[in-house]
Amino acid sequence: MNPVVLRPLFHRGRECIALLFEADKELNRVVKKLPGVRFTATHSCWLVPQTAESIAAIEEALGPLVPIDRSALDKYLQQRKKIAEAGKKDLLPEPVQPPPSRPRRPESKPILRAISTVNEHVLPLMEQQLKLKAYSPSTIRTYLGEMTQFLQTLHTIPADALDTDHIRRYLVYCYEKQQLSENTLHSRINALKFYYEQVLHRERFFWEIPRPKKRIILPKLLNETEIRKLFNALDNKKHKAMLFTAYSAGLRVSEIVKLKIADIDSKRMQIFVEKAKGKKDRYVNLSPIVLDILRSYLQSHTPRPRVYLFESDDSRKAYPIRTVQQIFSNAKRKAGIRKEVGIHSLRHSFATHLLEKGTDIRYIKDILGHFSIKTTERYLHVSRMQLVNIISPFDDLWGNEQIEW
Repeated sequence: MNPVVLRPLFHRGRECIALLFEADKELNRVVKKLPGVRFTATHSCWLVPQTAESIAAIEEALGPLVPIDRSALDKYLQQRKKIAEAGKKDLLPEPVQPPPSRPRRPESKPILRAISTVNEHVLPLMEQQLKLKAYSPSTIRTYLGEMTQFLQTLHTIPADALDTDHIRRYLVYCYEKQQLSENTLHSRINALKFYYEQVLHRERFFWEIPRPKKRIILPKLLNETEIRKLFNALDNKKHKAMLFTAYSAGLRVSEIVKLKIADIDSKRMQIFVEKAKGKKDRYVNLSPIVLDILRSYLQSHTPRPRVYLFESDDSRKAYPIRTVQQIFSNAKRKAGIRKEVGIHSLRHSFATHLLEKGTDIRYIKDILGHFSIKTTERYLHVSRMQLVNIISPFDDLWGNEQIEW
């Protein structure tokens, strides 16, 4: 059988991986189950997000069935890495080539644009300082990505020569012309602030630049009936154990996949969460019922996990985050839950249900690993406990027979 070819593709403003293969029902059936996959009629192929998790999921699902040719993708990723490290002009990826049996489609747009030589020193200096300050890999990617957008807009204008008035006008341009959201604007401001204050050591460079007011978004959660339906929709014991653990301890999906067998302390009935968000370690309670479930899962699962609590059966590495998210989405759809929620809703539901059962919010803050009590106080707004005790003034008027129907 001819191999499945993986190629980089820029589609609708996003970096993707195109899966190119000859028409085959079995392959189509397997590809449709990949996390985040979708079909593009423009290029007549399947697309997945360009992430390490997507590559791992492709190899896990398709590797046993068909050879995988990822030479074009690897070449592009190596070029992309060199660009990020050296801050040089872009080396464009090869365009997507449709399968031989189909007519050739127009070439894809280039993913990266050139950064002017007057600013090619900015990204390497910024990345070096971010690493010296031990920022997380995700924060480094975000800051460098935002700074890249800024430098591409500047063209040949030297970034180091700008003052606060220039930055202010640029941010207005981002809001009015690019129509960036408040959260994206905050990320861009953070990246610019880091470069000008931490790399160039400009004193209080952003002191006079206001930040956009963020929209207050209440946590989305599932009620206990929906949680029950969701769990009962799962058939796979490993998947059940995964989501049971997430809900019972209020864990983030990134924390679930990084859990190691050694992190489960059955003597103290605690789970050790290592290097969570903000590089913060913490302990959370281990449910006795979940402990029994985990023991049963570990004893019956083949192959038996060696390091991580939830290992990929083929690679023996931690489960990809995208795969866990897809497991949740599949269970939600099967349970008939129509709420627009993701796996993080299990964490929100855990916190809200604890609050409704009378748990002190300060304890909930420590369990969730929040730095500030203000973050935890969001759950006061969605808790049913306070709302059910508030009587509407309309009810009083009706009860006093002052309204006719």
